Order: sequence, then structure tokens, then C-alpha cells
Amino acid sequence: MGRLGVTEILVILAIVLLLFGGRKIPELMKGLGSGIKEFKNAAKDGQPADKKEEEIK
Repeated sequence: MGRLGVTEILVILAIVLLLFGGRKIPELMKGLGSGIKEFKNAAKDGQPADKKEEEIK
């Protein structure tokens, strides 16, 4: 499987636009961004206690 070129990316974006419409895309991106932020926060909170104590010092 090779890399995605410009044409492939444009086709994918056109399909997404047709499926969801222009109004839904900002909502989807906002949800995706908040989901990534939550995942990063959860991953940071899941560090072992030794590392947390070293960061505090």
C-alpha cells in the first residue's frame, strides 16, 4: 500500500463532504479534537507514581 497523493486526498474529502454535508463537518472535527484531548489527558494521568513524583520535584 503506497502513500496517498493529492488526487486521492481530494477524492476522500469530496466523499466526506457528500456524506456529511458542509454543516456537519465542523461538529465532527470538534468532536474528534476533544476526543484526542481527552485521550492525551487520560494517558498522562495513567503514568506510574514514580514518574509523577519526579515531575513534581
